[in-house]
Amino acid sequence: MTDAPKHTTDSDSDRSDDAADRKVVEQEQAAIRDFVKGLSGDDIKSGNWFTKLAAHAMNTYTQKVDWKYFQDRYAGVPADGIVDQRIKMAARYAALEGGLSAGAYTAAVAATIGSLGGASPATVPAAVATVTVDVAFVTQLQLRLAYDISVLYRVPLDVHDPDDLWKLIRVALTIKSGEAANKTVSKAVPLVVRPLVKRFYSGSTLAAGRALPVVGRHLLQRNVIKIGIPLIGVPLSVLLNRYTTLVAGRHARAVFRNEARVIELAAGISERSRHPQLVLWVAWLVIRANAKDKIADDEALLMRHLVRSVRERHEVVDERLAQVVDIDPADVWKRVDAEPGDLGDVLDAAQRVATVDGDVNAREKAILVELQKRCSRD
Repeated sequence: MTDAPKHTTDSDSDRSDDAADRKVVEQEQAAIRDFVKGLSGDDIKSGNWFTKLAAHAMNTYTQKVDWKYFQDRYAGVPADGIVDQRIKMAARYAALEGGLSAGAYTAAVAATIGSLGGASPATVPAAVATVTVDVAFVTQLQLRLAYDISVLYRVPLDVHDPDDLWKLIRVALTIKSGEAANKTVSKAVPLVVRPLVKRFYSGSTLAAGRALPVVGRHLLQRNVIKIGIPLIGVPLSVLLNRYTTLVAGRHARAVFRNEARVIELAAGISERSRHPQLVLWVAWLVIRANAKDKIADDEALLMRHLVRSVRERHEVVDERLAQVVDIDPADVWKRVDAEPGDLGDVLDAAQRVATVDGDVNAREKAILVELQKRCSRD
């Protein structure tokens, strides 16, 4: 769904808005249904459906949706305001689709998915196709929502780059490495229904989930609860579709907003710097202050964007720094001492780098104190 929601100004417009939203969902659901008709049983069982869906969902979409696309529709509105509206709209669409799909769910569907194989598109059971439409619809919605959020925060993503595409998938589907299957599905549903999930997610259903690749298994786990509990399928499907989409949107907002913050910080340091090459060395020294500890994600992200910004703004590329394994503080201090004039920009950069991942620790403070002494040229 690429169009922004259209709202009327009348006070009694809720019903017409609901009808318009339902029409959008039905049109998109029909398009997804056509996509699913082209899948075979092997596609569904092996997880190839997800690979095909990613291409189907993103290739043409990313050609149309860019920063200008949103500026044309939300001129002058800060990114945070637009992101919030996109998340709410996506959650509303997901809930509507859940209600439309859930009526065809049966308890036998999960086992059917697990036993599929070799079926042509024409022989994929109708019930399985219905479930696949639901899963594909919500998956596409969440992929596009995450991409929208990355665009709004101006975090560059190239869906044709494998690393960027996998990053988008992880963010959109809130995939975390090392999570057990039952923990993954439990975290994806509200507290009120978690006991039902734990009881139901076992036996043949779990075996069916294990038959799919990582992403496909994750998606099946997240949706299987809607299939196997009689009588409450429709309201639960509406609830879960809405809830998981809200979770996905809020997660994407947290990830990409934070990355936008780091990008903005890197650009600001680079713009203010009169000693860009020295700033890179000092920044890396601060980041590596805890040499025995793992580098925080925000620190690694900052260094990557700072190097890029310095290269683009100042045309500075330091090959020697790129080859450093263990940075020697004495080497950095020699570089600091060799620079004449005011080094206030270097000290300011170091202070900003130290705070990128939270509070400044003792080792970082020690480096900042030493740097301040050496930058004082009174």
